[in-house]
Amino acid sequence: MLIAPSLLAANFGRFAAETQRAERAGADWLHLDIMDGHFVPNISFGPEVVRVLRPQTRLPLDVHLMCSRPEILLEPFAKAGADHLTVHVELGEKVMPLLWKIRALGKLVGLAINPPTAIANVLPYLERIDLLLVMTVNPGFGGQPFIAETVPKIQQAAAWRHQKKLKCRIEVDGGINLSTAAECARAGADTFVSGTSLFGRHNLRAAIRQMRAAVTAAAGNRPKG
Repeated sequence: MLIAPSLLAANFGRFAAETQRAERAGADWLHLDIMDGHFVPNISFGPEVVRVLRPQTRLPLDVHLMCSRPEILLEPFAKAGADHLTVHVELGEKVMPLLWKIRALGKLVGLAINPPTAIANVLPYLERIDLLLVMTVNPGFGGQPFIAETVPKIQQAAAWRHQKKLKCRIEVDGGINLSTAAECARAGADTFVSGTSLFGRHNLRAAIRQMRAAVTAAAGNRPKG
């Protein structure tokens, strides 16, 4: 079970310090939402933030590209120090070349899916990715409520992973707190992105420890088979 605090909920004036705080607190990854103002109606940050943060931490930098033209960003983010690069299945015919490009850059390959999109759309790509990111809110802004209707998508993805004997991680992002993280863990998720529920806590170490305990316990209660 991996916990990935989302930098979108950190103090924007203290990114380096917040990154180091996440590492000291026991985070497994640091999640960075990259928004272009077109694919989603918000703008966040670019490769320069990754470049500046890379020397500040040993944590893997999990970069989620919510962008209409990720093809022009893959190499800049890779060179800046991203460890994982995730693109969206909603990009259609662009997806396969993007996945190949990420692999060619030597990075872990991620594929994200938005709440309105049918989970069947990711099936052709499951054997080519390292992680599937199931968005549990409509992307673009932090602090949104969890969409419970996304849980069956996690269950289906976990079933396919089991049937096909795949090793890709199932990541969830959006409205993830102790309760919803546990719900996702029971459904089959193993990687949890959380913003305000983690960075919003004064004691980040305790928040991460509590979330890890909640999802580990929930995973132990998963239905078998």
